[in-house]
Amino acid sequence: MYENPDFKKCMMERKTDKTISRLLRSMMILFFILLSARATSPDIKVAYIPVSEPVDAYGKLIKAIVQVESSGDSLAYNVHEDAVGAFQIRKVRLKDYNRRTGKNYSHKDCYSYKVSKEIFLYYAIKIGYQDYESIARRWNGSGKLTHDYWKRVKAYL
Repeated sequence: MYENPDFKKCMMERKTDKTISRLLRSMMILFFILLSARATSPDIKVAYIPVSEPVDAYGKLIKAIVQVESSGDSLAYNVHEDAVGAFQIRKVRLKDYNRRTGKNYSHKDCYSYKVSKEIFLYYAIKIGYQDYESIARRWNGSGKLTHDYWKRVKAYL
């Protein structure tokens, strides 16, 4: 049988063209797959929101009042007024607090800083954190002497 060299050459070129064509087609398909994957799933961007510290609206006032009332001593007792604890809570104040809240604290419970603070904050919140002077003066009582009390508290703020 006779073999034509031109025929062989032509067939080889055709195979090469097919291979190149398949390779180009495969590359194009891969390119579009990658492009569509990028289009459907963009970069994940995460917003980081840091946790902020809670605002202690009454913290400074509490420290100042405790300094004026008891010099920071939660076991303080005032014989003349029968006032106890860091906030120097009197029986009449405690009775009013228990009546309003339904709690049943005893006068001895007011030696606990936590209980005394709870009682103080009950009355302070009713006035509002914007007005430290009113909170302090009402905590102390009523009348002209509360102005002097406010001056002493204000010195610690």
